[in-house]
Amino acid sequence: MPYRDPNCAYCPPSIRACRRGEEAEKGPGWCPTKVDPEGVAEGTAAYDDPALAKIAKVAALIEAEGYCRWTRVEETCEFAKRMGFRKVGIAHCMGSIDLANVFAQVLESHGLEVVSVCCKCGGVPKERVGVADAQKIRPGQHESMCNSIAQAKLLNRAGSELNVLVGLCVGHDALFAKHSEALVTTLVAKDRALGHNPAAALLYANGYSSRIWGPHRPAEPPTKPAEGRSGGNR
Repeated sequence: MPYRDPNCAYCPPSIRACRRGEEAEKGPGWCPTKVDPEGVAEGTAAYDDPALAKIAKVAALIEAEGYCRWTRVEETCEFAKRMGFRKVGIAHCMGSIDLANVFAQVLESHGLEVVSVCCKCGGVPKERVGVADAQKIRPGQHESMCNSIAQAKLLNRAGSELNVLVGLCVGHDALFAKHSEALVTTLVAKDRALGHNPAAALLYANGYSSRIWGPHRPAEPPTKPAEGRSGGNR
């Protein structure tokens, strides 16, 4: 059947032809080159902009040089320096302030200027966005909302050239990225249950983390995107 949408997550291990530039010939029916070649072309054309091409090139060089050796902290520092950035912003969770503090010191040790803003900036009560008292973590007390839009605005006003997320909540990180004028990258993805290692839930999805599955979990892992599963999982 013809597919309408790309769905690379279902590409079989035996294919994954885009790594070799053979996706046009060997990609499955849901490959982006098959379902939306115009979108691929439009995205690729964007690199004609020298500024965007520089970002992609610097990232590729760092990937190659530090492959399986450099930590993400090292990669972030190298990226900032090679891009010629002088001021790095840190948008961090209140619960990650100690991590942000160490990271700020590391950035400064590389000659970079740092500006940081905590998610609770402004001390705005959660009621501001319609959270009822009974819906708070600790009802009956003041709880400041995660003010990620203000975080972005403050870092914009401070002139940060790269903003790094350290432990922002799901959704709040999305709001931050939407309102940041500078490039945004994530250093720490919050996951208090797994020591800030959200990938563990996927690695152990069929064991310790089986509760992540919803009510429509298939009996057998599907080999095709939902679009192509008429008559059951195939």
